[in-house]
Amino acid sequence: MNRILSFINLNTGEQDKEKVLEDIKSNTSFRGSNLWILACAIVIASVGLNVNSTAVIIGAMLISPLMGPIMGAGFGLGIFDFELLKRSLKNLAIATVVSLLVSTIYFFVSPFKETQTELLARTSPNIYDILIAFFGGLVGVIAITRTEKGNPIPGVAIATALMPPLCTAGYGLAIGNFLFFLGAMYLYTINCVFICIATFLIVKYLDYPIKKQIDAKGEKRVKYSISALIFILLVPSIFFAYQLFEEKKYKQKTELFVENEFIDKGYTILYQKTKFNAIPKKIELVFLNKKFNDTEIVTLNQKLKEYDLENTQLLIRQDTTDIKREILNEINANRNATNDKEILISKLRNELALSKYDNKSILSEIRILFPEVKNIAISNHTFNENTDSTKIIPVLIYNAQKELSTEEKDKLERFLQQRFSKKKVEVYLEK
Repeated sequence: MNRILSFINLNTGEQDKEKVLEDIKSNTSFRGSNLWILACAIVIASVGLNVNSTAVIIGAMLISPLMGPIMGAGFGLGIFDFELLKRSLKNLAIATVVSLLVSTIYFFVSPFKETQTELLARTSPNIYDILIAFFGGLVGVIAITRTEKGNPIPGVAIATALMPPLCTAGYGLAIGNFLFFLGAMYLYTINCVFICIATFLIVKYLDYPIKKQIDAKGEKRVKYSISALIFILLVPSIFFAYQLFEEKKYKQKTELFVENEFIDKGYTILYQKTKFNAIPKKIELVFLNKKFNDTEIVTLNQKLKEYDLENTQLLIRQDTTDIKREILNEINANRNATNDKEILISKLRNELALSKYDNKSILSEIRILFPEVKNIAISNHTFNENTDSTKIIPVLIYNAQKELSTEEKDKLERFLQQRFSKKKVEVYLEK
């Protein structure tokens, strides 16, 4: 039994407690470089959320110094060092305000206001976020109390994700969406509180020396406060997790209904939308060719109960003119974009072909026919006339004491047409 316990004993490999406390206290401060690093990390995370780049968001989380004051609060609470607790909470409040200010300013001035999926993911926290914050906090505090710290700290910074919720809250303030702001701040609060609680539990388990003795009544007050805080944060997150589970289950049933009743029967669906939060819930469909009469629609609505889709209404939009027009417009837009790319590639290809013109050898040939020509320059002129193709016309500019006559110019153009295998060549005197 003792051998088994030795495998899970956290006291093995523990760093000196005084040294750990010194490190914790030094990391709680948000002044000077720490504040600048935080502001820069917030801007990076905001850019990542703005352009929906997971890699950029991860980078911002790695350089964020927000974990310091949160773990400081956990240590302060665990050893009853209320001065450390007070300082940690004060610095966390400063960091939070600075982060909100920087992210709000960024999103306010940013020209891109679209709500990306990375932003939406931080507006509806649930029980899983609590589990991530708690176990991430456990890993973090265990790592910092070890002599050999290893690699967990960067992973904890990524897993607990303190930066993205703050940036999302700033986004909510910038666009005036307070539901986004409240949802993101709730997730941020969950992360902070459960990292702090995980730290508190490990500090108690490792038996760190208590700085200030308090009576049993005071210790109970601390425990009751922590329990009340856990309950307040836990109940809404369980509700959100239940809602998420129900929504996913409902969508699976919807997909089964659509597949069995329409796709398997060969009906082409142009548009499908499920409104889970509507009362009643709605499944909206648009078909390419199939038309349903009123009796068929009633029958299909009755079949919803067979798939356990209660309190749901099936809406089939029969007039698809507008939708088809939108789809065709999108296809044409994509086709035009492709054509534009092809035109650009063709243009660049033809411009690269300029290197084929050997001005020196061509000049020597021209001077045999027109000795008065001193020098030449040749380039391609590219243009299109509202078509999907381009025209390339070689243009020659010559230097001479006297301009060529019309007859001589025509003769030179015919020579160049033959020389370049082009139907049209333009010739101009350098002025």
